[in-house]
Amino acid sequence: MFYAKDPYLKPYRAAIKGRMDYVARREEELAQGKNLQEWANGYLYFGLHCDGDTWYFREWAPNATAIYLKGDMNNWEKSEEWRLRPLDNGVWEGSWPKEKIQLGQFYKLLVEWQGGWGERIPSYAFRVVQDPETMLFSAQVVLLDKKDKSTPVTCACTKRNAKRLKANEMAKELFIYECHIGMATEEQRVGTYDEFRKQVLPRIADLGYNCIQIMAIQEHPYYGSFGYHVSNFFAASSRFGTPDELQALINDAHVRGIAVIMDLVHSHCVKNEREGLSLFDGTPYQYFHAGARREHPAWDSLCFDYGKPEVIHFLLSNCKFWMDVYGIDGFRFDGVTSMMYLSHGLGENFSDYSSYYNGNEDGDAICYLTLANKMIHQSNRHAITIAEDMSGMPGLAAPIKKGGMGFNYRLAMGIPDFWIKYIKEVKDEDWKGGHIFYEMTNRRAGEKTISYAESHDQALVGDKTIIFRLVDSDMYWHFEHGHSTYMVDRGIALHKMIRLITAATAQGGYLNFMGNEFGHPEWIDFPRQGNNWSYQYARRQWSLVDNPNYFYSDLNRFDKAMVHLLEKASEDEEYNDNIEQVWDKEGDQVMAFRRGRWVFVFNWHREQSFTDYGILLKEGKYQVRLNTDSPEFGGFGLTDDSLPHFTLPDRLYQPEHKGWMKLYLPARSAVVLEQIN
Repeated sequence: MFYAKDPYLKPYRAAIKGRMDYVARREEELAQGKNLQEWANGYLYFGLHCDGDTWYFREWAPNATAIYLKGDMNNWEKSEEWRLRPLDNGVWEGSWPKEKIQLGQFYKLLVEWQGGWGERIPSYAFRVVQDPETMLFSAQVVLLDKKDKSTPVTCACTKRNAKRLKANEMAKELFIYECHIGMATEEQRVGTYDEFRKQVLPRIADLGYNCIQIMAIQEHPYYGSFGYHVSNFFAASSRFGTPDELQALINDAHVRGIAVIMDLVHSHCVKNEREGLSLFDGTPYQYFHAGARREHPAWDSLCFDYGKPEVIHFLLSNCKFWMDVYGIDGFRFDGVTSMMYLSHGLGENFSDYSSYYNGNEDGDAICYLTLANKMIHQSNRHAITIAEDMSGMPGLAAPIKKGGMGFNYRLAMGIPDFWIKYIKEVKDEDWKGGHIFYEMTNRRAGEKTISYAESHDQALVGDKTIIFRLVDSDMYWHFEHGHSTYMVDRGIALHKMIRLITAATAQGGYLNFMGNEFGHPEWIDFPRQGNNWSYQYARRQWSLVDNPNYFYSDLNRFDKAMVHLLEKASEDEEYNDNIEQVWDKEGDQVMAFRRGRWVFVFNWHREQSFTDYGILLKEGKYQVRLNTDSPEFGGFGLTDDSLPHFTLPDRLYQPEHKGWMKLYLPARSAVVLEQIN
């Protein structure tokens, strides 16, 4: 079990076993002997499907007294011909000849209940489109698989990608490029799937990232929510294009050897009634908790009731849908902390283990997350699942068979928070390499993490990206070659060092948000009333990085060199086994660590460069493979990195086969060396 080597978990072993037993019971109750991935096929039954010469539509609405389909096919009128008939367990069904419904037509449901009625978008709508005049959303008739006119089926790209992921799972770390389709264009508007595929995907491939994490795919009525207030869980957002265009993007990524994961929002749902699931059948508790637990106290949204079998079926089917229909390789589960605790993690400090087992846990939510991971990996054993959790729940990224919840990775959410705090509050002369190394490597043994220096969260309006916090207004006037200031030189140097130590200490994967690799200026602010609905800060200025006169191009070259180097290094089994700190001298602000045959040396000192600085390493010959001070990366080029380095023997350390490596270490620089014999 995952807790066997952690003595602090001994008092809570019964609680952990209780969770495991509950998951097993729930799985048996729900699937009734079936495989979970065979059971989670709601999208093949519910919604609108064409089977031969007949259209079928089904919906779950237990409180409804009548349901009608209305739309372009019947001039948006309520009629008995389009009335659904009730089946068992709150399910409603309608059927019509094939010629009655045409592809591309818009439709909704008219749901009636005792004492009321409302227009609703089907819970299993596969495409939802907003009318540009009325601003209202409607479902649209689509067939996601053009070869089979009956139901959506697995895309051919899934098998092709699984073959690639097998090697990735065994050896390589993930290098994730987090991206948002809409803000990936330089123009002040919403970008498209096609534009991203043609213009941005080649950049990502060139940089060396082997995975993209796409935000805001599930349909959401408010663009400024960054995709986190989902209304239609089975619909790829139409503001970016068509389902075919999204599939083309994913297929192209797979051809390039890039896995595709998406932000999956199962932690809450938008409160909208016309677009979402709120009051779908007239009751507030169909999908959500009743009473005080229904509304999230901080997010202005609704909280799913994970204890209901129908809700579990809906959400598990949603996971499988994205994998089977679009070929998605996995998910970054949003808001896992909010799901796992009755308090949603609000006001909790999680300072000791009792915080995880004090009655504050939502056992049904923890059970759902465990079942989701099991089902996802039954569908594709090479699938990627990442948990966004800031609480540090033990076992979150441990295998289910060992008592864990089954995620492959957990986000190292403390690292970007550390960097912002360190940059804001600690003077340069007080930066301590040992402290930084500890913060980068402080994680649960046996659980893989995704490390990142900053994500979209750190760039939202009200905060600043790392580069903008380091350089500030000098970026506007002095980011051109030959015109730099001390602030610019400092910022460029630290930006590279921060990213290198974050990526090089990752054990599992490294994540970068779109544009941050080249120091995209300013912040992110989606169009809203407060900025007069401007897109100025909801885009990416690729022209900056494409201009060789600016330092953005230098930072981009560094990121490319870093990712390619670390991806190559992570192919070595010894690199992945451990991270060994080999040097830390606080007064010098010099620190070094080793991973297999790779050595990383950092001089954080703001002004002191060191000549013939000795670091104790394994005997051998070493070659510099990356230097943050290289001129091509916006540095000063103070060293000749073509020369090999040899350790000098020391009789005191001969029994350990160690010697002294003498290096020239410029101030605010880092170097990566490879032992070649």
